[in-house]
Amino acid sequence: MHVHAAPSSDNTGKTHLVLKFSLAATLVYVLITFIAGLRAHSLALLSEAGHNVSDFLALSLSFVAVYFQTRPADSARTFGYQRAGVLAAFVNASTLIVIAVWIGIEAIHRLSNPVVVHPRLMMIVAAAGVLMNGVIAGLLWGVARDVNMRSAFLHMAGDTLSTAAVIAGGAGILFTGANWIDPILSLGIAALILWSSAGIVRETLNILLEGTPRGINLDEIRSGMQAIDGVINVHDLHVWSLGSDSRALACHVTIDDIPPSESACILFKLNHVLREHFHISHTTIQFEHTGCVELEGCVVPIEEMAGNIPQSHHGHMH
Repeated sequence: MHVHAAPSSDNTGKTHLVLKFSLAATLVYVLITFIAGLRAHSLALLSEAGHNVSDFLALSLSFVAVYFQTRPADSARTFGYQRAGVLAAFVNASTLIVIAVWIGIEAIHRLSNPVVVHPRLMMIVAAAGVLMNGVIAGLLWGVARDVNMRSAFLHMAGDTLSTAAVIAGGAGILFTGANWIDPILSLGIAALILWSSAGIVRETLNILLEGTPRGINLDEIRSGMQAIDGVINVHDLHVWSLGSDSRALACHVTIDDIPPSESACILFKLNHVLREHFHISHTTIQFEHTGCVELEGCVVPIEEMAGNIPQSHHGHMH
């Protein structure tokens, strides 16, 4: 049994619109922040510009990923493009980590070689950034259905907080004249970027490596399946993520040697439990009958093995 949840065309259209607006606003702000950072000699503003460049790339990747995710499966890609968004999120988060390391190194260098900054310009540009990033983050939160859009949201939410910190830093420099506040602030921004990116990298790597999805307990799934009448044993159990919000399962289920019509009822109950209790809709379940052994991947009745009859006895139910 294979069940695929079709993406909502209304939600996809809304997501595209939000991403287009976010891309345009972010590009304009990158240019303003970069120019202002150079004029104010502020590493915090330049780091914000670099961070927003990564945001622009992240939003671009998310936009492309959303497009690919809506494409149907075909004979070349039987699962479709569900992992396009996962791959985009992994690239986004990895890029952010590189930028965070660069910001940290530059900030440490500036601590030993202070640079005079212009706090008023810092604060004006940062205030505009808080407004823009806050609006974009709010819009992205409304369409954050998977890890791809959540990674884009994290980018913009992190920007909103770090840009607000730039305002506070500018005020501190304005009233105290302590230019070391700028690189210290940059270190804080770098730490925030690392923290927000690490979780996305872990989650996307787990999906790309086909690890067991977060929150899934194989023992609980096995127990739930074995509690169904007619199921004797569940083994060779595998659960993985097709995309960030869809899971797949494959396993062998041992049942009594019964007519196919009766085993179809067991299959229905198995899929009901998996769908309702574990949110797994894409399943491949192979039935095996008691009195059979596994030989080189094939389930063979014991009496056939004794008679050396090269005929396999499979029970495949999808």
